[in-house]
Amino acid sequence: MSHAWGNVFDIDALRLLVAVVRTGSFTKAAVQLNYTQPAVSRRIALLEQQTGGPLFERLPRGVRLNPAGHELHRHAVDVLERLSWAQQELAAIHAGRGGILRVGAFSTANIALVPAVLRAFEQARPEVEIVAIEGHSGTLMQRLADGALDFAVVSDYPAGLPSAKGVTTAVLLEDEFFVVLHRGHPLAGAGVIDLRDEAWLQDAPAGGSPTLLTDACVKAGFEPKKIIKIAEWTGKFGYVAAGLGVVLVPSLAAWAVPAELVLCRLGDLALRRTVYTALPTKPLPAAMTLQDLLQGAPGLHLDPSPSTRSPSARSERAVPLPSPGR
Repeated sequence: MSHAWGNVFDIDALRLLVAVVRTGSFTKAAVQLNYTQPAVSRRIALLEQQTGGPLFERLPRGVRLNPAGHELHRHAVDVLERLSWAQQELAAIHAGRGGILRVGAFSTANIALVPAVLRAFEQARPEVEIVAIEGHSGTLMQRLADGALDFAVVSDYPAGLPSAKGVTTAVLLEDEFFVVLHRGHPLAGAGVIDLRDEAWLQDAPAGGSPTLLTDACVKAGFEPKKIIKIAEWTGKFGYVAAGLGVVLVPSLAAWAVPAELVLCRLGDLALRRTVYTALPTKPLPAAMTLQDLLQGAPGLHLDPSPSTRSPSARSERAVPLPSPGR
């Protein structure tokens, strides 16, 4: 005999089954759930038909489960408890007090800015689980559009910030770039120096796109004599420390520059990138809380130069790139 198994686990029927077991009779279950007694009897009879046999023993006063009923009741209690937990968790997510928040950021934002704000967020919303994801800004924007991220910190470096359908952005800060030299570099500590003969370190741009280094050199009136392609910041700092080149470093990465290196401003030729927060058009409340924390982060707009990032004030005088014609 075939049975309509697709309808067995109707939630209302399972609730009714549990109520009958809890009260011991169809009549008491009907009162508790605001049904009529005949309606309860019909619904239980239909459930028994769908499951292929009786679930209760009918007694002179009330009912009790038979073996099949005990088995279904066990599963019904488990299902209803899980649904109750799901309802509570969804309510917490919609209120910004629970669930998972997937947060993306580009690499230098993860040096100090994002970790500091995530720590504040975890103190304010300990019920929300943070999943941190690092990637290039274009990739993070696409992941937001695909629903794989809930929040991201992105930038327009090196070739502009791509738009993504269903994603909104807001300016967070302007991030200034510095030149990093070895402390023993013959040009370190000079006033206005010419860096056109230096080897420059940078990561390989995707698809041959123009880079901030290219723009900086054009603005200063020269082309780099040599470019060494190094992807990771630790590698770049290692090359600078060995005297093999110099590198442009954003202020967000200033806190990670090793002590033996000198962080120098570019003066009038200072270059900047714009850092944004990015969210889906219908963001989670927890994501909005994180954005508010970022916008109001203490020290967000403070000077990140070496004199403010270290007690030792291990900086030299500003070292601008050469002016055009020098």
